[in-house]
Amino acid sequence: MDAMRDKVLKLAKEKNAIILAHYYQTPDIQEIADFKGDSLALAQHAAETDADIILFAGVHFMGETAKILNPKRKVLIPDMNAGCSLAESCPSDDFAKFKAQYPDHIVISYINCSAEIKTLSDVICTSGNAVQIVESYPKDQKIIFAPDKNLGRYINEVTGREMVLWDGSCEVHDILSSEKIMQMKVENPDAILIAHPECPQPVLILADFVGSTTAMLNYTKNSDAKKFIVATETGILHQMQKDSPDKEFLIVPADETCSCNDCAYMKLNTMEKIYLALKNEKPEIILPEQVMNDAKAPLVRMLELSSK
Repeated sequence: MDAMRDKVLKLAKEKNAIILAHYYQTPDIQEIADFKGDSLALAQHAAETDADIILFAGVHFMGETAKILNPKRKVLIPDMNAGCSLAESCPSDDFAKFKAQYPDHIVISYINCSAEIKTLSDVICTSGNAVQIVESYPKDQKIIFAPDKNLGRYINEVTGREMVLWDGSCEVHDILSSEKIMQMKVENPDAILIAHPECPQPVLILADFVGSTTAMLNYTKNSDAKKFIVATETGILHQMQKDSPDKEFLIVPADETCSCNDCAYMKLNTMEKIYLALKNEKPEIILPEQVMNDAKAPLVRMLELSSK
């Protein structure tokens, strides 16, 4: 494995390629990345890079986002099959018809959506800046929020809004059971429950802290607590353990037979696939120019609002 890692790093240097990795990637991939982060941080970094090639160790919509922000650069992903259940829950044709039912509404879309959905949006958000983005609009502004109903419901509760929600969800978070969490809390009374806002409402009600991937990392790093129950994807535990080696982290499992909660799409990426992608410069993200142009405006709007 060390030999493959060294080959990847050498090839990336030779090709002036930057490797971006999401926190849900396996630990070995996180460790070779030039930059790792959540969706907001990765989008910001993709917008600022001067590399010739961007290798995105994540899922398809993340590669699309990097391409939209860098239309002249080559953007690679290790496995073209690394999709996203949330993005797939919002087909663009169906959403266009849904949007047409609310002509006086603007559209705020979660970044976990396809390039086509971004073209139908006024502004994009991430779980880290969603409340800030929504609150940047007047209280009387009518809003459609897509595609994650759980995140949208959470934002409505936090802000007092009544956004119209598209009925989509992330299978990794939506599957988490409040019953299992209550059992874990009983078995670990000294543990703090932290949850991603993509989780269902019953899980969020039980949580001691709700926040984005980066917010959860910061919370565990700064908290005096020594044990945490974590309701999100397993990959985040690697960075949590690195930041706080003296603390214990328990992931909420996907089912009774598993002690993990892995995104099958995220875990399609491997070190060997990264090497082959850099070597062959494919699979490459290719998008129509018009789609990139139309999708860029709401992404840039998000980055502008996030910097304020």
